[in-house]
Amino acid sequence: MTTDDTTDAAAAGAAGRDDILRMQGITKTFPGVNALADVDLTVRRGEIHAICGENGAGKSTLMKVLSGVYPHGSYDGEILFDGEPCRFSGIRDSEERGIVIIHQELALCPQLSIAENIFLGNERGAPGFLGRGLVDWNRTNHEAGRLLERVGLPENPVTPIADLGVGKQQLVEIAKALSKRVRLLILDEPTAALNDADSAHLLELMRGLRDDGITCVIISHKLNEVLAIADTVSVLRDGRMIETLDPSGGGVTEDRIISGMVGRDLEHRFPPREPEIGAEVLRIEDWTVHSPAQRDRAVVSGAALSLRRGEIVGLAGLMGAGRTELAMSVFGRSYGVDISGRVYKDGEPVRLRNVRDAIRHRIAYATEDRKRYGLNLIQDIKRNVSAARLGKLARAGWVNEYDEYRVAEEFRGGMNIKAPSVSAVAGQLSGGNQQKVVLSKWIFTDPDVLILDEPTRGIDVGAKYEIYTIINRLAAEGRAILLISSELPELLGMCDRIYTMAAGRITGEVPRAEATQERLMSFMTMGREQAG
Repeated sequence: MTTDDTTDAAAAGAAGRDDILRMQGITKTFPGVNALADVDLTVRRGEIHAICGENGAGKSTLMKVLSGVYPHGSYDGEILFDGEPCRFSGIRDSEERGIVIIHQELALCPQLSIAENIFLGNERGAPGFLGRGLVDWNRTNHEAGRLLERVGLPENPVTPIADLGVGKQQLVEIAKALSKRVRLLILDEPTAALNDADSAHLLELMRGLRDDGITCVIISHKLNEVLAIADTVSVLRDGRMIETLDPSGGGVTEDRIISGMVGRDLEHRFPPREPEIGAEVLRIEDWTVHSPAQRDRAVVSGAALSLRRGEIVGLAGLMGAGRTELAMSVFGRSYGVDISGRVYKDGEPVRLRNVRDAIRHRIAYATEDRKRYGLNLIQDIKRNVSAARLGKLARAGWVNEYDEYRVAEEFRGGMNIKAPSVSAVAGQLSGGNQQKVVLSKWIFTDPDVLILDEPTRGIDVGAKYEIYTIINRLAAEGRAILLISSELPELLGMCDRIYTMAAGRITGEVPRAEATQERLMSFMTMGREQAG
């Protein structure tokens, strides 16, 4: 079946079924940017409909139009829900019709309880005249408990949100949506920050919601999950609807979707590289780190690893294995207490007492949470790039703003950061461009060792390829790269060696030629006794 045949067949099938949603001719512009151009989208009742596209393709903008975040009048086109035209002036209007959106950045109040968050703005009032304006807490907690049971979250409704991991918080958001009698649930990158187990549970929950008659629209970069769960896949590119595909026939593959997303075939997911590996630049021995919250618990135990110039070394492990804790503790003890062990740089022992020491010894760390710790989102690109080494641009305590601008412009061009100028605010960039700014900041410190923690998390396939190219270029310059990733194909495609961690210990060291997903996973799932 050809591309056109696949698209036409899906469109014809959709036309013959019961549609809950039709968006017709949606056009949305921002100053200087045409975000959506005459987009049509049809969603069938009771299906899981995936929307795929690169960052900046218009996926989230389209869903914000649908949910009333962008109100009627701020865009052109028509929305039909249950066959009736809808003109939403805000989120409350769309929720009253049963359309609920869960954004990638969860909208929960950490100090409030689960039950309070579920019914925030939709409180369960006390009965009778005397109870007017009062919350019935017994009813609130009871109904919250029923919703938690439905989403498979065995938590007490009075538990504060701050005590939950991100996977459980995602389930609270879904419970909150169910409390609003949701009929069409929109999930924007719901598994981006989840581990494999939480992701699998969430996908299974979505199947259950579909079986209960709730229609789901999911935006995701994880194409393996899209193909595992979606009944229909729509592809956006540059603000235009490219095609709608039906995966049920088996002819739709990840490569097929990627081709639609980027407008070309990606023969290789990873750029070619001929490594030139040099002398050892960093070695860690018997490294042990204790948790700040539980000082008697070692989150890293006796770890040892080494990096060589021009080498890309992977670090694999399941959630809680200790990968990030290891990286941050080495980077100037920015995590952990009662840290012991030895660090050697170019064969000489070094003491990295703080981040300043780490930078001075030419070690850099790009965090996994770029929005919270990697960037100042309200500052511009220029200030973010210079932040880690302002001293290189200062004379007598004053920053030379001309030099700062010049350096940032060099990085904007060299890293292909898509922004009108270095005065663009970092928080307004796409995920891939934000990650390039983070990398620029640390490259500006001129590191010999660059620790990259989940550098492609939440980034589309096209931007991933660009990040991979940058990483290869850094290695070719003689820098040593430690690449931490939860995606085993990424480690297998990029790394010369791969270490595995489990229960805070290094459990394996596998050269590229001998590495397979199965072998890595066997090391990653070792128990503490085996790991020791």
